[in-house]
Amino acid sequence: MSSGRRLEALPNRQVLADGVYEQIRALIMNDGIEPGARVNIDEIARELGVSGTPVREALARLESEELVSRLPLRGYRVTELLNRKEVDDMYALRLLLEPPSAALAAAAMSDASVAALEAELATCPAAPVDDAYSDYKALTAHDARLHELILHLAGNVAVEQAFARTHCHLHFFRLNYNQPFGEQTIAEHRTIVDALVAGSASGARKAMTAHLEVARDRLVSRL
Repeated sequence: MSSGRRLEALPNRQVLADGVYEQIRALIMNDGIEPGARVNIDEIARELGVSGTPVREALARLESEELVSRLPLRGYRVTELLNRKEVDDMYALRLLLEPPSAALAAAAMSDASVAALEAELATCPAAPVDDAYSDYKALTAHDARLHELILHLAGNVAVEQAFARTHCHLHFFRLNYNQPFGEQTIAEHRTIVDALVAGSASGARKAMTAHLEVARDRLVSRL
């Protein structure tokens, strides 16, 4: 970790565990701590003005998301970014799970499903206008929620759980951060939702496949 200050001390009344978690997570996601680097618990605690306990609690949560890994008797390190094969493997899994799920969701559309999809699209009406972490965080969170919602509407709990265990949006965010992908992603989401709302199983499958393939190709072109 560099010697410059990158974290803001937390207000006394803020819930420490959540506040510490969010700040360390942001630090990792925008390369404030380099991939593979050891996390200096004492330094983070000092910058945030907290004890080491909430920092360790936050790191345990981040370990469950595969953003850090525990070093035996030595604390934690930030996980490495995905390599080309890992990206290809993760997208191969998504292409197995998500297009068929989109087709199932389209065939099972209800008024409530349509309302839920449109409400989610409305949470991210515009692409980020600059490279602020908070903007990209919002877009990535929307992307994750939309994909999770479609899997939920398809009705296969095992597929939902398999997708959740990949933590793919967190890993892809770290590779995509500060890249101009927002407008295209939002347009692709609109195409997927339009097919779902129309009840077109083939259209939803095709739109989801295209969305994932474009995202994969855009990502691997920079690896």
